[in-house]
Amino acid sequence: MKKMSVTRHDGRKADELRPLKIKRKFTRPAPGSVLIQAGRTTVLCTASVDERVPPWLVGKGQGWVTAEYSMLPGSTSPRKSREREGKTDGRTTEIQRLIGRSLRAVIDLSALGERTIAIDCDVLEADGGTRTASITGAFIALCDAVRSVKLPDPKRHPLTDSVAAVSVGIVDGRPVLDLDYVEDVDAAVDMNVVMTGSGRYVEVQGTGEEATFSDDELAALLNLARGGIRQLVALQKESLGRQWPIG
Repeated sequence: MKKMSVTRHDGRKADELRPLKIKRKFTRPAPGSVLIQAGRTTVLCTASVDERVPPWLVGKGQGWVTAEYSMLPGSTSPRKSREREGKTDGRTTEIQRLIGRSLRAVIDLSALGERTIAIDCDVLEADGGTRTASITGAFIALCDAVRSVKLPDPKRHPLTDSVAAVSVGIVDGRPVLDLDYVEDVDAAVDMNVVMTGSGRYVEVQGTGEEATFSDDELAALLNLARGGIRQLVALQKESLGRQWPIG
């Protein structure tokens, strides 16, 4: 593995996140609404509450959290064709399942009560890392949505931990954090890491793009991801302030 250079094409250090902005309550209809911007990647995450559960959960005394993901037509150039209901492509299906799994990993569904919280992540502008930004923003929207409902036991908070996600990869022979589109295209190894605030892994998606990677490189990537997640959790906590649900 090559020695890490000081800066990248956009001036960042290898372990530096893109500038992150989080705006809660971006829209009014949904109880949870967050606009998250990681560099130029911009995602609107909303969390809506439905006082029903899927048929297989009726009468079981627990709730459900589900997610949908979409890249809007103007989020990329050239224009991305709009996906219609029931006609999502494989990438979209994979990402929305990942978002749902990530959020369900940190919520006690029995403490939520028999209701569904539906998360919608709509990409307004894509410059790499849309799925990871979606997860990080969706958690904040989920927190606000949970606060809006009457829980079966007010003393038992459904959220058991926080969750955030970040990308890492090997670009020009060096491990780097939070890839933008330029780096993602050139990456020999591309990895998405989802972790809880307490430092446990939810999911690791790593691929050698016509390349392989060693144990040492994997360890370096995971170490970068852990550092990035810690920064993201701190920003989530700052955004939620007194509404931070974790003890």
